[in-house]
Amino acid sequence: MAKSAQSTSTQSTLRKITMAVLAPAMAVGATVGLASAPASAAIWNSCDQWGNTNLNGYTLYNNIWGSGAGSQCVWANSGTNWGVWADHPNTGGIKSYPNSKKVINKPITSIASLTSSYNVTVPSSGAYNTSYDIWDTDYDYEIMLWVNYNGAVGPLGTPQGSATLGGHTWNVYKGNNGSNEVFSFLRTSDSNSGTVNILPILKWIKDTKGWFGNETIGDVQFGYEITSSSGGLDFTTNNLTVSSS
Repeated sequence: MAKSAQSTSTQSTLRKITMAVLAPAMAVGATVGLASAPASAAIWNSCDQWGNTNLNGYTLYNNIWGSGAGSQCVWANSGTNWGVWADHPNTGGIKSYPNSKKVINKPITSIASLTSSYNVTVPSSGAYNTSYDIWDTDYDYEIMLWVNYNGAVGPLGTPQGSATLGGHTWNVYKGNNGSNEVFSFLRTSDSNSGTVNILPILKWIKDTKGWFGNETIGDVQFGYEITSSSGGLDFTTNNLTVSSS
């Protein structure tokens, strides 16, 4: 089920570099494909490789970063209601991670609460995961929370058992892609809607496992890590909220 460690490491390293250097000015990147926005007229859409915009406190990224990618377009009615049409070939390796990002920029011990609710509509075919991607400000640590996944996809690293945290039960994996530590939490059953209490997960990594210290959490991203979507598939974020204090 899991991709090879070498393939996953290379792809994850590229994504880390991409997320570290992306800026709004890069929205002029090359167009990689064309698709129409949904019937409800979107206020923003882009088929640019690095297309991005800021909407009501969230940053949207088309974010086609993997090798061998096909066409992909993102649309948004808001930072919390958006979607993606993607036509990536049926080959291995992650092609993209279109996402919506909320900036936190607080040390873990200074965060009183950090929660997120999601509601998505995803295809029954293709290979992908719907996931949160949480980074510290130095990009030393990546915490992924997979709420659903389909096809031949799997996490980096080795199993660390299961844990019930933040309102869900997860299978936990720990690995390193050569540039940063990766902690992956795979929900034990698929979910297309729900609420995740993220702070207990961060505290469990920090205090119970001791895998990192009092890191400053830079941002919380939510999106679709797409490996293949041959023929064109739709991924819709019906609603997303990320709240912190």
